[in-house]
Amino acid sequence: MLFLDEDDVREMLRMEELIPAMERALADLSAGKVVQPVRTMMPIAEHQGFLGLMPAYAGALGVKLVAFYPNNQGIPTHHALIQLFKPETGEPLVVMDGRLITEERTAAVSAVATRHLARADASVLALIGSGVQARSHLKALRLVRDFREVRVWSPRRAEDFASEFGVRATRSAEEAVAGADVIVTATTSREPVLRGDWLAPGAQVNAVGAPRPDWRELDDEVLRRARLYVDSRAAAEKESGDVRAAGEVVAELGEVAAGTAPGRREAGEIIVFKSLGLAVEDVVSADLVYRKALEAGRR
Repeated sequence: MLFLDEDDVREMLRMEELIPAMERALADLSAGKVVQPVRTMMPIAEHQGFLGLMPAYAGALGVKLVAFYPNNQGIPTHHALIQLFKPETGEPLVVMDGRLITEERTAAVSAVATRHLARADASVLALIGSGVQARSHLKALRLVRDFREVRVWSPRRAEDFASEFGVRATRSAEEAVAGADVIVTATTSREPVLRGDWLAPGAQVNAVGAPRPDWRELDDEVLRRARLYVDSRAAAEKESGDVRAAGEVVAELGEVAAGTAPGRREAGEIIVFKSLGLAVEDVVSADLVYRKALEAGRR
């Protein structure tokens, strides 16, 4: 059985290939072609963490084990392993580090959302958060829109992030969001970090934090003003405090990608895509890495 560490995964994983792979995976999920139960999240209350189990079958068969410790400082908040199995026999094929895949596929899915739901002329990007997800989203979203300005705000590392990536740090989240066309909320906050009265007409929001039913990244005014899309209705209704507060979902992103549900209808409407992260995204990403490893002669 093959083992691939994070450096191996980084060598094989390309955002340009991952974005279309995620688009196909989401379309297949919404079309009923994927077997995927809602993930099991086990709390580790003593250490304020969670351990998640995420299996899926989408041609490729696999499972991700993910540890989520939102209070981690100096090390990632997510750690993961992904195991793939031979679908015909159940034989284990590969174990690979899943931390980077989690980071990259989340941003790739947001890029699919921005491609379909943001205005074609979107040119200002706001990042709320300055961790690994901000980094991967900056890379991914630049592949689907041509941004003339990128702003970042976070309580701690915004200046460092801005210096590293050549973007502008702002003094507040409100300043970052003002007039922005595409907004990413990628935080570990349990309380809203984005207010609806900050949003300009036509804004598109990728909300990728707050993965628990009692956590929120978006205030009620965001949800009142926006049309809401999700990666999975079943997952969102169980896991997302933002979706529970909104009450109404327009469609899954996979339905929009497949052309079976409408995306943006007019330039001035505000659209939110709530991303929770799905097992099918991890398994399809891992299968992409595994196939490239085999092509490279890894056994």
